[in-house]
Formats: sequence, structure tokens, C-alpha cells
Amino acid sequence: MKHLVFVVNPRSGVERNKQIQAAIDKYLDHSVYTHEIQLTERAGHGEDIARKAAADGAFAVVAVGGDGSVNDVLRGLFETGTALAIIPKGSGNGLARTLSIPVDVRKAMQVINTGLMEKIDLATANGKLFASNAGVGYDALICKKFANSTRRGLGVYSWLVTKYMWLYRDWNWKITVDGKEYQRTAFLVNIANGQQMGYDFKIAPDANWTDGLLDVVIINKFPKIMGGWLGLRMYNGSLLKSNYVERIRGKHILISNPELKLMQADGDAITCTNELEFKVLERAQAVLVGKICI
Repeated sequence: MKHLVFVVNPRSGVERNKQIQAAIDKYLDHSVYTHEIQLTERAGHGEDIARKAAADGAFAVVAVGGDGSVNDVLRGLFETGTALAIIPKGSGNGLARTLSIPVDVRKAMQVINTGLMEKIDLATANGKLFASNAGVGYDALICKKFANSTRRGLGVYSWLVTKYMWLYRDWNWKITVDGKEYQRTAFLVNIANGQQMGYDFKIAPDANWTDGLLDVVIINKFPKIMGGWLGLRMYNGSLLKSNYVERIRGKHILISNPELKLMQADGDAITCTNELEFKVLERAQAVLVGKICI
């Protein structure tokens, strides 16, 4: 029998915890898996739980939550050999969507039952591990504003995106990709390992978790009246066709601006230095996925 450890944030509410337990009872293949549920008690506790579960020989640790919760568990599993699984219960669920893990709990549990596993690339930003994407500029600002909001959901996210698009000023960036230097005046610079930022908005629509490369997506200065059109392109997967957007692929990326103090990694807004170094970690983590990347 293979053992699963489900990591759940109790602050998400008693009803959610009951729903997860009910879903495990009803949908998990108990002929294949044994399981336990661990509740987080503080920020970063998911990392500690995941690390201990791996040390105790768990087959996989199941992150029940959004991108932040998944990233927390991922840090605990890194270099342990224990697999990551996801039950998406966050707002955007960008990590899960890129891995073709359904946001429906029953279907997500079926992904775990199937046991389809792939080793995916991870990446670091100044040593901080991330799985999906990290960025500077406008997307970092939105992540900070969304984190500080008392409400969640696509409506709130869209309102913040629209409001701050008109207020935000473009920055001058020095970007170095595998030794080649670029100077850009850009709205944002995103380093993508996966495809999504959440809510099915695709920042790097053809990024591949397993190609050993990071996609540097630059949205250059554009007329603000075009913001809605760029958002639509992001949603339908055609962002890279815009004349205002360019994509450069590489393994080692440096980004700098003298005023830089904020970045986001997997949707978590964090303070940073004025120069960031990004590296790809090839095939670094086993994950139970909805389908194999090609």
C-alpha cells in the first residue's frame, strides 16, 4: 500500500475540511492508498509537514489549497524523492491547471488514483524555489494587492488588474538570458516554467515543464487602451502573437533595476534585492499529473 499525507489549512474553514475528508472517503482508491490528514498551524508549516512525511516514507504529499499552499509543500519535498499531488482549492490554481489537474475535487482525486507521474522542472529566484512562474513589475504588484484583499475570486482579481493597469508606470529593465543582454522598457517581466498565472490566464501558453528551459515573457510598453485586448489574448492563449510581447528562452536569467524591491513567485508577493537571478532545475520533482507533457 502507498501512503498519502494530505496537507490542509484549517483556516480555510471547518466545512472545507469536512468536504476534503468526505471526498477522500468517497473517491480515493483505498485498495491502493492509505492516508492521513495533517492540518497546518502556522505559516510555513506545510513545508515542515511535507519534509517529515517524506522522511517517514510517504509515497506522496497532497497539497490541498492554492498556489501558495502547493509551493509551501513543494519546498518540503524538494530533493526527497517523495511525489507531490494537488487538490486545487485556491483562487487561481495556476499550478494545478498547468498540470491538467481539474479544480473539481472528485476529478482531482481521480488523478491521484490513476497514479500518472512525471518529473517536472522547477526553478529558483535568488535561491527561492518556485514551480510555475515568477515575475517583476505589474504582476508582482497585483499579487501583493490581491494578497492584501479581504475578498477572493475572479471578480476581485479582474477589478484589481483593471484599476492598477491605468495607474502603473513602465520600468526600465536590464535582462540577461544565458549571457545575452537586453534593455527593455516593460510593463512586466515574467519568468515562466509553467504556462499559467491562474484563472486560465496563460502567461506562457507553450511553456513546457520538462524542457529544461525557462520562458522569459516580456510585455513591453503598450497603449493602456490595449490592456483589455492583451488580457483577452492571455486568456485564449494567444499572448505571444501580440506585437507588444516577446518571449526569450534560457536556463540562466538575470533581471535588474535600481528601484526593484518587489517580486512574485507562484503568486506570493515578496520583497527582493534590485537584482534577481533565476535558474532552472531540470526534472527536479515527481508530480502526479493529469497528463504527460509532450
